[in-house]
Amino acid sequence: MKRPRSLISATLLAVGLAAGQLGLGPVAHAGPATELAAGQGLPVVSPTPRSIARAGADAEVTGHAVVVADDRTDPAARDRLKSELRAHGAGRIDVVAPGVRIPPGLLTVRLGPASRPDIAAGLDGTTVPGQAEGYALRVTSQGPRKQVALGGTDASGQFYAVQTLRQLFVRSSRGWRIAGARVSDHPAMPLRGTIEGFYGQPWTQAERLDQMDFYGDVKANTYVYAPKDDPYHRDKWRLPYPADKLAELGQLVARANANHVRFTFAVSPGGSVCYSDPADRAALKAKLQAVYDLGGRAFSIPLDDISYTKWNCAGDQAAYGGPGRTAAAKAQVDLLNDVQRGFVATHPGTRPLQTVPTEYGDLTDTSYKQTLRATLDPAVVVMWTGTDVVPPAITDEQADAASKLFGRKVFVWDNYPVNDYGNTSGRLLLAPYDKREAGLSEHLSGIVANPMNQPYASEIAVSGAAGFAWNDRAYDANASWTQALAHLAGGDREAAGALRVFADLEHLAPTFGATPWQPQAPELSARLKAFWTQWKAGDRTGALTGLRAYATAVAQAPARIRGGAVGAGFVADAGPWLNATALWGRSMVSMVDALTARVHGDADRAQSLLTESRALRRQAEAVRVDPSRNAWGKAQVKVGDGVLDAFLVQADTMLELWDSAGGAENLALTGTASASSVEQGLDRLAARYVNDGDTATRWASGYGDDEWVQIKLAAPAKVAAVTLAWESACASEYRVQTSADGVHWTTAATVAPAACGTDVIRLTADRPVDYVRMQGVERRTSWGYSLYEMGVYGAPASG
Repeated sequence: MKRPRSLISATLLAVGLAAGQLGLGPVAHAGPATELAAGQGLPVVSPTPRSIARAGADAEVTGHAVVVADDRTDPAARDRLKSELRAHGAGRIDVVAPGVRIPPGLLTVRLGPASRPDIAAGLDGTTVPGQAEGYALRVTSQGPRKQVALGGTDASGQFYAVQTLRQLFVRSSRGWRIAGARVSDHPAMPLRGTIEGFYGQPWTQAERLDQMDFYGDVKANTYVYAPKDDPYHRDKWRLPYPADKLAELGQLVARANANHVRFTFAVSPGGSVCYSDPADRAALKAKLQAVYDLGGRAFSIPLDDISYTKWNCAGDQAAYGGPGRTAAAKAQVDLLNDVQRGFVATHPGTRPLQTVPTEYGDLTDTSYKQTLRATLDPAVVVMWTGTDVVPPAITDEQADAASKLFGRKVFVWDNYPVNDYGNTSGRLLLAPYDKREAGLSEHLSGIVANPMNQPYASEIAVSGAAGFAWNDRAYDANASWTQALAHLAGGDREAAGALRVFADLEHLAPTFGATPWQPQAPELSARLKAFWTQWKAGDRTGALTGLRAYATAVAQAPARIRGGAVGAGFVADAGPWLNATALWGRSMVSMVDALTARVHGDADRAQSLLTESRALRRQAEAVRVDPSRNAWGKAQVKVGDGVLDAFLVQADTMLELWDSAGGAENLALTGTASASSVEQGLDRLAARYVNDGDTATRWASGYGDDEWVQIKLAAPAKVAAVTLAWESACASEYRVQTSADGVHWTTAATVAPAACGTDVIRLTADRPVDYVRMQGVERRTSWGYSLYEMGVYGAPASG
């Protein structure tokens, strides 16, 4: 599934997206990098170069162009250059050697080492970086002379110079021209890319080949092949790959090399290896040798997600002593040093061995880390995931501490946007790559993002991770997000706008704990907040008009994304979520129209539209990821949960109580919460967090089925609905109860939800109550009950 390459510059589209030119009003999060580039009259280049400035006039792309190259010109860079020139109007391209006379008036592009005399002259003082993978570029046009010089410090630098050049093409009245830019650039981190390290269905061969092309586009140079569910990577690591699979790996190595991506072959033997057994070591080296013979020159031995409290053979007990941290570290170091010194160092061109230690996600100095620090070969690259498996942030201080713990700069395995764990069930993770501190390049050897089972949907975050690793000090998460959406849209403005609306609804980024590290639907949340403010101020018609435009954009986004501009891979990856989004959007439109009808006094039409909205919501809630590529299996699709559904509940309740109170609000926010227990007495899990209006906090109970949480309302009220936003430790059955005195309780509903999510329980609202309680009946997990938020919707009885 080869990705289409649009003739329209996605970088120019990114400027329009960041400026809010989508017909939906201002778009949040315009990035300063975009504004700076636009201010210089140059297109946005991603990743952000170290230095980019106007050098002179733009150079017209002539129908006949010349590429000046020699045997030191990188073939992949040359081929991509020719492809880009053809795509932008050069019907004839001659490739000539330096020194050949070129007729005047032709666009001339010189490509090769920056030290080549004709390129050095063309760069005309543009700084040439001394760092690996660096490049310099200069575009000028003076009279008939239309010149481009692309000089790399090495072959990869040449390739990246072309990747920057392709983003400098701009439309003109006569066709295309190349912006007159001067660029000096090099990466901040030597390792940048992805690790296919998730659980669940691995990517297909076609998907991987497409990803190699994408990584080349975003200047990522590393792909670690480590799919957990490839049996020959992990469980059957001793066995050689079948011939057909080995042929696929060879094809993948070749495609990676063509994009200057280091195909890094990982074998994970820790679950069954006998560290001291020469036969096991020979089998491991034979596995690596097979890929070396295919052209692979980078290797990894991950030792994560294994136990170090038991041995796999009696020989290891004799060789290293009783199982434990120190003994495990000794055994692992013995194996890793042998592979580094006995295989890597003896195979020309092979890069240093990489590993993932068993202790990979903390900053605690243990005997395990002390042994690695003291005895592991200094050449071995050690991976680290941050301060947790899915860290909410990575700071310079943390990275510096990790580097000291392992005795070398660490290589971050960043578990975003991976969606193979419980808290990601039913989710695509489409928020930008964020919360990684500028300056990490001083402490890290690189970053690889662990992507989703959905490869094309992962490109939004992966492009950000690659951009951050290239230039962390100039990285802007939201500008990068805008550029990634433009790239996915293939240059189509409407498709890019639809992607932005859709990605906002898939913005929540969970951790392994209760608190997400990125919020759900921040753009929709801001619009709903503005809506309610305007509504309560009395401008109901204005509030509804503004919100309906965005609701319509939500409803129409899936069709626009499926309209042909966005690649088929992304559309397939996002299929269930697009289906659900269309239904949620239509439900929202019907709800806004129902409110409009009620404002205009048409109660019958309002009721009809309310019924329609409820039916669409039920259809949306019924959409499942099935069959699923993910380890969590069949699951309810999550779209804007906690935001879009909360609005529908609040609006629904307002319509139900219109005659009695003119509307409804979340009465829980002004109530007082209490509970039967709090998990381990932790204040951060106290009952008060269940009604604080913040989905980043939660209440959690002790470990019993009979636990409860309740809210005493500020005043007696008629309650029309209760909402419960569950964390992954939810109930398999519970009761919603009400009381007038907090002593005598009436069961208003008994609920047995199919999955953990946001439950909406409608009540009759026939009499005033002072208390509302969630009474647990049976837990779904061995933990207690855990709720992000409990909402109580209705109207004060006095109203």
